[in-house]
Amino acid sequence: MKREHGIWLFIGCAALAVAPAAAQESAPAPTAAAGATSSIAPAKAAPKTILFIGNSFTQGAHSAARNWRAGSVTDLNKAGYGGVPALFKLFAEQAGLDYDVSLETQGGKTLGFHYDERRQLFDRSWDIVVLQELSILDRAKPGDPANYLRDVARLSALFKARNPAVDIRLASTWTRADETYESGGHWYGKPVTAMADDLRAAADRARSATPSVAGIVPVGQAWSRAMAEGVADPNPYDGIGYGQLDLWAYDHYHASVAGYYLSALVTFGAITGVDPTTLGAKEKGADELGLSDAQAVALQTVARDALKNPGGR
Repeated sequence: MKREHGIWLFIGCAALAVAPAAAQESAPAPTAAAGATSSIAPAKAAPKTILFIGNSFTQGAHSAARNWRAGSVTDLNKAGYGGVPALFKLFAEQAGLDYDVSLETQGGKTLGFHYDERRQLFDRSWDIVVLQELSILDRAKPGDPANYLRDVARLSALFKARNPAVDIRLASTWTRADETYESGGHWYGKPVTAMADDLRAAADRARSATPSVAGIVPVGQAWSRAMAEGVADPNPYDGIGYGQLDLWAYDHYHASVAGYYLSALVTFGAITGVDPTTLGAKEKGADELGLSDAQAVALQTVARDALKNPGGR
């Protein structure tokens, strides 16, 4: 009996020794998701595409902004311009936004020219399009918006056909001092704000006539605000604007660096919804183009206030 008891005790112990190994073999192996973190990073969202169509006012002509940072944007005409689009690009980068920026411009031309002669360059899908018309609207009939309304409609239809969700904006530009203060100017003898107000009214009409236009970029109203608030000189001919910025270039027609900077700030705020003052006194573009910290902040504040005010007026 003792011998039989010993044999059964031996068999029982052996069975207990084998059981844990069998249990381990039958348990499911840990999955990769449970045992380790994936090293695959989420795909980065593609940058938004934005196209600027315009003329010398978009190019930054007659200022240091014209060819500044031209390599940061795509000039569809390969003319090497940076201008307002390059400033927009830098502002967006500093705000942590990703835009693929292109421009198609020709000095002294209307939107009708771009549609008739250049549309093969930009007839594709874009996320955002900014359209800037000739400063006097119609060379033969200054201030007449008829062709502007027609061409906004034609261009909008083209872009909508490529991308029904495209965001189309109209840049309403500034008063020209030469058209206001020199005899023979279409707005001669009128208040310095009159030309900008007329251009804005034309843009509002174009937007109403073409519902696919999402909004107006109120550049001219920002210029008028800068002059009304004493930030900028309202009359470059009288020589009494001490301490004020001259928003015009030497021809009193195109913009100076300060004028293009303000134009780009308004464009940036209107398109992105970001408060231009968040760029701050140390904004890189202002420094590179020779504006002081105080001037940069003053222009950013004007841009913010022009965008906050209903209608941009």
